[in-house]
Amino acid sequence: MIERDVADTLGEGTLWSARDNAVYWVDILGPALNRLSLHDGAVERWVMPEPLGWVAERAGRGFIGGFKSGFAAISLDPLTITPIGDPEPDLSYNRMNDGKADAQGHIWCGTMDMEEERDSGSLYRLAPDLSWQQMDSGYRVTNGPAFSPCGKWLYHSDTSRRVMYRFARTADGIADRQPFIHFTDADGYPDGMTVDADGYIWVAHWGGGRISRFTPDGALDRAIALPARQVTNITFAGPDLDRMFVSSAAIGLDATPYDGGFYEVDCGVRGLPTNLFAG
Repeated sequence: MIERDVADTLGEGTLWSARDNAVYWVDILGPALNRLSLHDGAVERWVMPEPLGWVAERAGRGFIGGFKSGFAAISLDPLTITPIGDPEPDLSYNRMNDGKADAQGHIWCGTMDMEEERDSGSLYRLAPDLSWQQMDSGYRVTNGPAFSPCGKWLYHSDTSRRVMYRFARTADGIADRQPFIHFTDADGYPDGMTVDADGYIWVAHWGGGRISRFTPDGALDRAIALPARQVTNITFAGPDLDRMFVSSAAIGLDATPYDGGFYEVDCGVRGLPTNLFAG
């Protein structure tokens, strides 16, 4: 395990970019966007004007970001942010929390109450034409999503309820939300997730100090302990997708040097290519 020299308040939203040979992730409350070059190991950081929950890479150039104020296009070097729209203009206490693109070029993302007191979070889908649709609602803390390699399933969690849901993918979106994996007090809380090339689901444990791998049927396969206590998100990276990177958070802690760190973990499996947003 390798720890990068990073100290995030709330690291999240890990993303592998084959185009840039780099791993991106956000510090939601920094607020900032980070980039780790796999060419030379250099870390760069762009300060953001407001909380940023995630970024997704566009098929053409640049990124789409999920800000507290809604969707925006992001270009780097120089930094340019162009607002697209706010799906929740009437919910000033909400922000974006986590999101990623699917194989069809849409972005799926969730919102949440910043104070974690209201069940005001929703799951949205942003289409390539930059229109959006609310797909599910009633969340306290949204996390995920992730997609099965077969294309049949979408996984999405309500962290505060300690449950991961599984949805059936349909031609119109999703259907038949079912509780899929329940987490105990000893597990901490399910945070960000990804799926590997075998269809197994990797989950970060907020308050659990580890990442876990679950079978496509939802059974625990194995767990890897990390020195950070609040583990937040996971991505596979590198030309062979055999390098795993994990973010963490220091918020709310009497932080150690490990909390808020960014880690490379030797897990021995490969991931899936990053889906690009088609808009």
